[in-house]
Amino acid sequence: MYQMNPPEPPQMPGRQEKSRLSVPQVMLIVVVLAFLAWYLVTTLTPETAPYATISAGTIGSRYSGDCLIVRDESPYVAEGVTNVDRKSEEGSTVYRGTLICNVYSSGFSTRELTTLQEYRDQIKEYQLKLLSEQITTDATADKLESDVLSRAREVREIIGGARGNMTNQERLLSAAIEARQSYLKDKYSNDQRMSRLYDDEQSQLQRINSWTKQYTAVSEGVVSFYSDGYEFGLTVNNYDTFTPGEVRAMMNGQKPGDETLQKGKTTIFRTVRDGRWYVLMLIRDSGFNPVEGSVYELRLENFKDTTVQARVESFTRAGGELEIRLSVEDSVLPVLYIRTCTGVLGDNVSSLTVPEKAIYTQDNMLGVVVVNGEYQIFIPVNVLDRRDGMAFISPIQQGQLYEGQTVRLF
Repeated sequence: MYQMNPPEPPQMPGRQEKSRLSVPQVMLIVVVLAFLAWYLVTTLTPETAPYATISAGTIGSRYSGDCLIVRDESPYVAEGVTNVDRKSEEGSTVYRGTLICNVYSSGFSTRELTTLQEYRDQIKEYQLKLLSEQITTDATADKLESDVLSRAREVREIIGGARGNMTNQERLLSAAIEARQSYLKDKYSNDQRMSRLYDDEQSQLQRINSWTKQYTAVSEGVVSFYSDGYEFGLTVNNYDTFTPGEVRAMMNGQKPGDETLQKGKTTIFRTVRDGRWYVLMLIRDSGFNPVEGSVYELRLENFKDTTVQARVESFTRAGGELEIRLSVEDSVLPVLYIRTCTGVLGDNVSSLTVPEKAIYTQDNMLGVVVVNGEYQIFIPVNVLDRRDGMAFISPIQQGQLYEGQTVRLF
């Protein structure tokens, strides 16, 4: 008998559960991403050079302290000074016989210079009047006038930034003016009014000269019109006689020598011998033992640092301070206006430098591997210091390493 089953009621559509990643799938994704990151880094990042070059370097200790500068200088003084007319440029080199300045003593008044200028203005005006009245052309006067104008134009061009030596150009301009004046004086020598004006000028010059003393250089040196008063008691002849305590007192402002000897006198200028000067340095470091005759690197720290080679002449320990007397064979210009400053003294030792990655250990020995064509040679070294990723080295056997060789990095 055929039996029919009733139809099942239709099922209502419902939410299907989201598929979840299995643990192996998550791990696989992580591995793929890590591999992709590694591939990008190794592909896009430039490869580090496997080699480096040996370079020269220096290494040594540094000792800081206070410095007192001693120059080979000669101060010039005068009494009753009312005015100084500088003829040499500040900081310039003068030679024996060079006019440095004119000094006006007491009794002199600047009115005398004003009177002199008035006479010269009258001479100039009368010369222009006579030149304007002449009928014939004076070729010599025209040439001298052209020379003056050309020299003046060259001076203005240098002031405006053109290349040239201003001191030489001013000297040429002065010579051109003097040549023109000399010619005009001779040309109008028979003119009574012109002769009278020249006589007035000469009389005034003689009057001024009676109060004037000229100072010229007695030897070659650098001239300066600035003085600090130390030049009289602190000299190259006695700098090595001062104790650390006396040097400290001078650094604190106590001037050496008897100041009463200079009372009432004015220091007009000083001349400084170039090429050699001295430094008295105080260091609070009992562990430093300088060697007389040895040369150290000295860096003077001020508004413009100066580094020179200094030779130890002598040294003294007292009062917890080490006084080192140093001589410097170098230009005096960087310290022409410096008396005290801080400084750093270094006992530099020459060495070779390589990146720290070049240091390789073989058989418990430190060394570098030198690359020479197809060959690589291990050279034992002493590592003197490591600083900023660089190693300061010296070969155990001298002569095996030198600047410019190629070494392998590890």
